[in-house]
Amino acid sequence: MSTLKIGKQLNEGKTKQIFELLDQPGLVLVQSKDQITAGNAVRKDQMEGKAAIANRTTSCVFKLLQESGIKTAFVKQHSDTAFIAAHCEMIPIEWVCRRVATGSFLKRNPGVKEGYRFTPVKMEMFFKDDANNDPQWSEEQLLEAKFNLAGLSIGQCEVDIMNRSTVAIFEILEKAWATQNCTLVDMKVCRPRNAALYPGDRPRRCDRQRFLEVYRDLKEVTPEAMQMVKRNFEWVSERVKLLLEHQASGRVVVLMGSTSDLAHCEKIRKACTSYGIPCILRVTSAHKGPDETLRIKAEYEGDGVPTVFVAVAGRSNGLGPVMSGNTAYPVINCPPLTPDWGAQDVWSSLRMPSGLGCSTILSPEASAQFAAQIFGLTDHLVWCKLRASMLNTWVSLKLADKKLQACSL
Repeated sequence: MSTLKIGKQLNEGKTKQIFELLDQPGLVLVQSKDQITAGNAVRKDQMEGKAAIANRTTSCVFKLLQESGIKTAFVKQHSDTAFIAAHCEMIPIEWVCRRVATGSFLKRNPGVKEGYRFTPVKMEMFFKDDANNDPQWSEEQLLEAKFNLAGLSIGQCEVDIMNRSTVAIFEILEKAWATQNCTLVDMKVCRPRNAALYPGDRPRRCDRQRFLEVYRDLKEVTPEAMQMVKRNFEWVSERVKLLLEHQASGRVVVLMGSTSDLAHCEKIRKACTSYGIPCILRVTSAHKGPDETLRIKAEYEGDGVPTVFVAVAGRSNGLGPVMSGNTAYPVINCPPLTPDWGAQDVWSSLRMPSGLGCSTILSPEASAQFAAQIFGLTDHLVWCKLRASMLNTWVSLKLADKKLQACSL
């Protein structure tokens, strides 16, 4: 653990303290506490070891989001009980994303049965105001508040981005927790976030929010009761580390008809790497050496690793059809078309004989994305990268539109 020059305390909440870092401008140290609270700290107790458990859980979740491609304030875990983050000015709003109706939602919406499943997810906003128990706000109230934080005015564009980001974060965490047979029930994003989950279909409640309900509802806070709550925290802390592990391994094998297509294939490999998928480049010609093409195919069929083949062949593409006709693995045609004969050559990839199922994608980056979508069906880490990419593309378009509108006014 590196030594930090810690400055003054900038803020303190129920469970964390924020300190400035004198030697790292723009960053802060977020120190967890052993305190557990409920009912806006009406009830509070000390739980030995809670700070380390909470910090480990938080750091793992932020690592998952960052590796997926979601921008967060998290920088790195510093110690057992603290992490380093960007110094941010917080928006006093909690975004709550719900998949299953339970808890406070049922109290505010009588007649809705517990366990009702929201598809799409349900979004709610709450104004951070402990004195008034964090009242629910509408989007109109948020816009009329005209918040200006760190030089940024919170308008419709910003609200839309935060809504869309909250849903994406929820879906990423939902996908990850499903690998542990856990249902993500709801999630609170207040920069940073909280989440609620059930193991399996709901045999017991086990996340921070659900822990607090157990703790809050205790008739008597006994050592035995606190040990039960602590075990719940530890259960999640141990499981959350597994969210960073691939559930299935896979690879893309790019077969090129000639090394003249190498630059095209390198684009495929680079894009595959961005999704965390290994990519192997091989040279073979289905016209000039069909026996060698089938031998290479058999090499990657024989070791049990899930594989997507990408056939890169210009002019008359025999590579993709031959591969598709002789393997049960997915095959993608990605021909390197040239300006002179490209319009004619592409038909050798599009017009397949009957019984062949290979697709044709002209963009090398898009062919890698399609392969990632195939692997994302069984590997949550690949799926999470795809989901984050969707969000980032949407946000960039939203910001570009805002900039253009500002220039037009």
